Amino acid sequence: MSTFEVFFRNAVLIVEWVFLIYYIYTVAYSIVFSVAAFFFKDPIYFYSQKRKIAVFIPAYKEDSVIVSVAKAAVNHNYPADSFKVVVIADSLKPETIEALECIKNLEIIIVDFEVSTKVKALNEAINQIEDDYQIAVILDADNLMENDFLNHVNGAFSKGMQAIQGQRVAKNKSTSMAFLDAISESINNHIYRQGSSALGLSCSFIGSGMALNFKLLKTVIGQMDSIGGFDRDMEVRLINRGIKVEYLKRAIVLDEKVNNIEVFENQRKRWIYSQYHYLFRYFWAGFKGLLRGNFSYFNSTILRNVQLPRIVNIGLLFAICFLLILFPQLSSISATLWYWLLAILLLSNIIAIPTSYYGKDFIKALVTLPKVFAIMFLLIFKLKKAKTSFIHTPHGNEQSEDGN
Repeated sequence: MSTFEVFFRNAVLIVEWVFLIYYIYTVAYSIVFSVAAFFFKDPIYFYSQKRKIAVFIPAYKEDSVIVSVAKAAVNHNYPADSFKVVVIADSLKPETIEALECIKNLEIIIVDFEVSTKVKALNEAINQIEDDYQIAVILDADNLMENDFLNHVNGAFSKGMQAIQGQRVAKNKSTSMAFLDAISESINNHIYRQGSSALGLSCSFIGSGMALNFKLLKTVIGQMDSIGGFDRDMEVRLINRGIKVEYLKRAIVLDEKVNNIEVFENQRKRWIYSQYHYLFRYFWAGFKGLLRGNFSYFNSTILRNVQLPRIVNIGLLFAICFLLILFPQLSSISATLWYWLLAILLLSNIIAIPTSYYGKDFIKALVTLPKVFAIMFLLIFKLKKAKTSFIHTPHGNEQSEDGN
């Protein structure tokens, strides 16, 4: 055997073992958290004194949805004198501002930044409104709070909670892309929120449907400079302060899912970049947290962030198994092990999907999976733009226009 052949075989062996170790970890994480989620108990809180709540809705170029969302928010089922809806108007059209000004009990804060970010918008709004609020809720400009959302949040804070992530569910599932996006949200809720909480860990923030102690939010976000993924940064900073993010499943927010490939690609580009940005930023701090016994910090900084996107994990593992069926001699490891890893990974995701999603639309959505896998895989190598600018995800009519 030539020197080159020996080198090649050794290189292949190393790569194979790297993939094997990675997938053993990823599959173990997925199945453990997915099964643990079934032991999650959503606590019931008796409503007590109504705390003052500020509902912040950052709206960057969200002319197509913000007026209807603001109208719904101010009419929420919570005493009118105990909450205020604050729309942070960033780059909205004059006619949109005029329409918002006609909504009673709505406060509008107009901002203008050279480079817009959600952190800047929230900081500006928090510093401008009165300081007598006890709870701050953060929504996206397309979010609709379900009945009693604020009551559930108020009840949870009456028991001493400081940071809450509500359950975000799909508002629309009319296209295959939106349906897949809704499934992805449900799996994330099951594994990263229910599963984490059931295991006693801090659950993951999503970026909206969040509630925090007002003064705590003002302090923490005042120290942040995030361009994208502010929710990941905030979560880590809270855990480092000893504050656990609780999952309040009964507090539901409806969220608009992406309807087309182009919008999906831009959104995921921002998400993937923020995931790996904060992995590198908090990498060594995460291991130091583990040494101090703070496993929740280690989970939020390292264990979740080191994983590839779910569809990429499944697609690559499926490709490995398919190659081993055709060319079993390629592997020095039993192909059966790879097949078991794929089966367990699929199972962990299947049991995380609500049964209501299974049907004709589910089958139709599966047809688009290869295309989605290709997009997600290639996005890993195209994250440069997300590093320097906030990538806006359009909603409503704007979303469908951008997709044409």
